[in-house]
Amino acid sequence: MASSITWGLLLQVPGAMRQSSPDIYQYDLPHFSSFAFSLYHELARQSNNKIIFSPVSIAIAFILKGIGFKFKKAPKADIHKDLGSLPETLKQPNSQFQLTASTMLIIDENPKQKPEFLCNVKKLYHSKALSINFRNIKEAKKEINHQIKIRTQGIIVDLVKALDEDTALALVNYIIFEGKWNDKFEAQCFLKGDFHVNEKITVKVPVINHVGMFHLYRDNEFSCWVFVQHYQGRMAAFLLLPNLGKMQLLEGGLSGKHLAKILKYLEIRRKRWASRSANLHLPKLSISGTYDLKTLLGKLGITKVFSNGADLSGITEEVPLKLSKAAHRAWLTVDEKGAEKEDTTSLGSLPRSHLHTFHFNRPFLLLIFFEEGSHGLLFMGKTMDPVAKSQSGEKRVCLPVPPPAYPYCQVLWALEEEGKL
Repeated sequence: MASSITWGLLLQVPGAMRQSSPDIYQYDLPHFSSFAFSLYHELARQSNNKIIFSPVSIAIAFILKGIGFKFKKAPKADIHKDLGSLPETLKQPNSQFQLTASTMLIIDENPKQKPEFLCNVKKLYHSKALSINFRNIKEAKKEINHQIKIRTQGIIVDLVKALDEDTALALVNYIIFEGKWNDKFEAQCFLKGDFHVNEKITVKVPVINHVGMFHLYRDNEFSCWVFVQHYQGRMAAFLLLPNLGKMQLLEGGLSGKHLAKILKYLEIRRKRWASRSANLHLPKLSISGTYDLKTLLGKLGITKVFSNGADLSGITEEVPLKLSKAAHRAWLTVDEKGAEKEDTTSLGSLPRSHLHTFHFNRPFLLLIFFEEGSHGLLFMGKTMDPVAKSQSGEKRVCLPVPPPAYPYCQVLWALEEEGKL
């Protein structure tokens, strides 16, 4: 699945983009994660604020539009089928999560669209193109946002903020995920405590305390802790917590190559032990983000898809088309409750000072894979100030706070950091 997703992304504009520009299609098959991290690094450069987006969902969005390109070497139909079936693949009958992922093409109602294009969109992506009158930009924007609000049951509103006067083709992509942890633990109590946004700013945030068995280890190269948690289903979340003042080091150096190194190291560690007991302070994750893909991809040199040079005659041959607007919205919520509680009698009999204490009291990164060990990055994100609101009033991640310092835990962490555990 991962290779097909990557290949589809790389082929979004083959034939029509033969010049040596750094467009998406030039990325190598094994390096889908390189594209994902390039997006993240650009967002991190733009703002020292929260980040949350879905690399896989963005890939799907542009392959959907790719159906309309006149390819010299067209991507195979099974590539589109792999991408189109991703949401269904994730929504297995026994999965305890809800995923809504969709891409909507909005096309001016005047040019006649090719029947084969409409058929392919519906057949391969379980979607349809929305015909709209772009001559009235204000009403067009209102109708687009209305359609998105209906399709997301009111979760996403006002996704499209503005449209150019000459808009004839737009794309909106959104992904909404609501899940539960799969790992078993006992939720003990809710707390409030200090969260250190930076060396000068500290805020109070709500947290919940868990005791159970968890996967975690120390990444000395980037001075951060890596905590792995599983969703009910097949997905896995990686939470990377850098030392205070080390966020730039982590963001600047983290790459697909280093991520593969982390995955390999975790596999080795699991051969030694499956998990370890810990006293964990974990938030209920709730975070969302909205991005203008035309601007974002343009910063990476991906521009022709938005220019008059893009051959979209696969959609219509009546008038030249270009993609004028592309917006992406990601929404992630995780229930703080775990799976059915396991027997924690043996843990409860130990004093808290004998348990590892893992807590988030400063900014951290979040990576979610739709299948652990794969290259399918479903979400990438960062939280900075959990109580601040974005300009659109979106919720921020509620981060944990540290419990009292326990000498025994400090010794354990120090030993692991030195490589003695």
